[in-house]
Parts: sequence; C-alpha cells; structure tokens
Amino acid sequence: MSEDRVLTQQLQHAAENYPELDTNLRGYETVEGLPESLREWAQTNPAAGIHEFEAAELHVAVIPTNNEQQAAFVVFDVAGIEAPSSEDWWYLLIITGVVGTLGVLGFGLGILVMRRAIAPVTQLAKAVENIDLEHLSAEDHKRIESSRFGDDEVGMLADTIEKTLERISAFVERERYFTSSASHELRTPITVITGALELLEQSDLSATDVKTLNRVRRATLDMKTTIEMFLCLSRETDDGLYNEMFLVMPLVSLAVDQQRYLLSGKFVDVEIDKHAKPIVYGHPQAFSIAVNNLVRNAFEHTLDGQGPITVRIKQDELLVTNQVSSDADDRHTPPEASSHGYGLGLGIVQRLCERNGWSFSLLSDEKRVIARLSW
Repeated sequence: MSEDRVLTQQLQHAAENYPELDTNLRGYETVEGLPESLREWAQTNPAAGIHEFEAAELHVAVIPTNNEQQAAFVVFDVAGIEAPSSEDWWYLLIITGVVGTLGVLGFGLGILVMRRAIAPVTQLAKAVENIDLEHLSAEDHKRIESSRFGDDEVGMLADTIEKTLERISAFVERERYFTSSASHELRTPITVITGALELLEQSDLSATDVKTLNRVRRATLDMKTTIEMFLCLSRETDDGLYNEMFLVMPLVSLAVDQQRYLLSGKFVDVEIDKHAKPIVYGHPQAFSIAVNNLVRNAFEHTLDGQGPITVRIKQDELLVTNQVSSDADDRHTPPEASSHGYGLGLGIVQRLCERNGWSFSLLSDEKRVIARLSW
C-alpha cells in the first residue's frame, strides 16, 4: 500500500506539471548548487548516508567522492508525494481498531469455548459434592452414572468415581456385617467364661486355684473391654457414647487396683496425687482403656525399689510418672513404654485420644518416664 501510494502521488504530481516534467531526484556536486535551505547544513561536512529534513520535505543522500574535501549530494523532493501525518494516524487507528476487535472477539470466543469445555467437569464436581458417603443411595449412583457424561475424559473420570463408590458401598456393607457378626461371636465366649468362673467361685478351691482363678478373671475382663472398644472403633457411628460425661478419679482408682498385681513382689509405692476432681466428656471405656494401658506400662517397667509411681490428677490432665533409676548417678537408658497393655500399643492409645478430642504425649529422661493424657 505504501509503495503504490508513493508511486501514485508521484505520477499525479508529474501529471499536474505536464508538459514540463520536473524530476524529484536531482544530483549536486557542490554545496553552492544545493537548495538554499540545505547550504548551511552542507557546509558542516555531514557524514555519508541518508538525511531527512521534514520541514523542507527533502531527503538528502551524502555520497563520498574522490575529492576528500567535498562530497556529492542527491536530493529527493517529496513535496506533494509524501502522505500527510494525519493519514498515517488514520491508518494506525484503523489497524489498532481491527486488532483490538479481533482480540476482544478471540477472548470472548475463548471464554465461551472454555465454559463449554469445563461444563461437564463442573457438573460432575457438583454431583460428587452432593453425595453423602455415609448414606449412599440409588439416587447417588444414578447422579454419578458415567453414561451421562459421554465417552471423553470426563466420562472416564465419572466411570472411575462410579466404580469407586460401588467399592465403598460394598466395603461399608461388609464392615456392617462384620461388626454385627463379630459383636455376637466375640461376646459369646467371654460370657461363657464369665459364667464358668462364677460357678468355680462357689467351689472349694485351694489358695493356688484361687490365685489362678483371679488371673483368669482379670484376663477375661481385659478381653471383654478390649473387644467392646475395638468394635466401637470399627463402627462409623458412636451411638452417642462419645458424648458421655464421667468422673476421672473412679476410673483411675479402678485401673490402679486392676493392675496392682503387676507390683507383686516389688517394693514399690503407688501415690495418687489428686489436685482436682475433673469431669471429662467422651467415651468412658476409651478413657478407661487408655488409663489402664498407661498404668500397666508404669507398673511393668518399674523395678524393685524404683519408686514411687505417681499418678497425678489435675483439672485438665492426668500424669503417670514412674522412676527408671533409683540413683541420680546411675545412668540407665529409659525403657520404651509397653505395647502389650490390653494388647494395645501406644498407637492405639493415641487413636483413642484423637477420636475423643484428647491429647497424649510421652516424655522420658534418665530418671523417669512421664505419660501425659490431657483433655
């Protein structure tokens, strides 16, 4: 367009001066022959190259010659040929408008295409969000059915989610069946053993038999409590058992009495330091098992003469402390807490605490081990 415009303007200028055809290009060998507007500039020995003079509408080429003191000049008069600046601005404005319009149209089209592309993903996300995983129904499976989303990547994702929900439903059903069956099958032998022990208590038993009977009774009670706790942990619902209110002191005293046989033959004192009478909200069986496990660990790992064992009850925490060294200069490595209390490790105690919103920590040094249960 620029080339055609320049040629057209030059031809039009020549037609207007017909029959005199003045050429726009002229050569000058001396400074005196140049147009008057260029003479002063030419006397400054300008460098070789192209120079433009917008006010005079002239383009000048400085050409070096054999005479080092003088150069030749080629002057191109663009008056009447070069388009005015306003025309350039109009072209620039038109080009900018076209590019801007195309940009806006492209942006709008991109948003439209993007929305149409992610619409199935949004629909799938809303369908998954409205699903109640604890109570899956046929309507939930219908809502996530993969056939509703086509055969593209979204359909593949919906199919995977659908199969996952089916597996979850099957797993929940198996878990419910197992807990309901195990609840009966595990409790029945415990009930039979308890009944047999009550009958044996009515018989004439020797001191050795009574001691053995007490051991069986304790093991049976431990097993019964453990079974009930594990069944409770395996269920999704707690049937309100985690919102019961109970006193801490009776459960601590019971745990100390039940585990005191572990100190038989050891000269170890047990001190219950009661600073408050706290009331805890949660699962009393879970709290009892946690306390029994901590007390059992303390009793098992306290050697003869390494005492006393201190159970300190505060308003918001329970501390069980046992000595592992009877002499300050005797450097013993503190033993690890037992993982056999009720068959439960400290990991299970941690889980019981997390389930009830309690916290558990174990601190040890060369002299003592402190188990801390707070609520």
